[in-house]
Amino acid sequence: MTTPRGFRDRADDGLLTLIGDVPELIRNLVTAEIEAAKAWLRRTSKDAGIGSGWIVGALFLLFWSIPLLLAFIIIGLSSWMPVWVASLIVLVALLIGAAIMGLLGYLRWRKVIGRENPAQSIAKDVEVVRNEL
Repeated sequence: MTTPRGFRDRADDGLLTLIGDVPELIRNLVTAEIEAAKAWLRRTSKDAGIGSGWIVGALFLLFWSIPLLLAFIIIGLSSWMPVWVASLIVLVALLIGAAIMGLLGYLRWRKVIGRENPAQSIAKDVEVVRNEL
């Protein structure tokens, strides 16, 4: 007897019949899970690719807007002082900002390099256990 959804009614099947069907059911479940993972990966990679493209486009526009902002600042400062002094002030401010950011990045990388990774921790634990035995 089949149900309205097309599945067999297994209420009257014996225990051995049900146990015999377990490998096929597991195989079907694993196959369905693999197919679902593939579909998820396809959708996710497509969305990630499109999203990455939009982000790259935004970064491109931002990259070209920075010189315009700097020119605007220089032109604004040049109303109070000579253009070369305004340009020099903006240059020094950018160099100081780059030095501070570089120093902060260097300090952060030193912290990362100094950390013990999990593989080193496991190796140290194995060495301690070997020395104890």
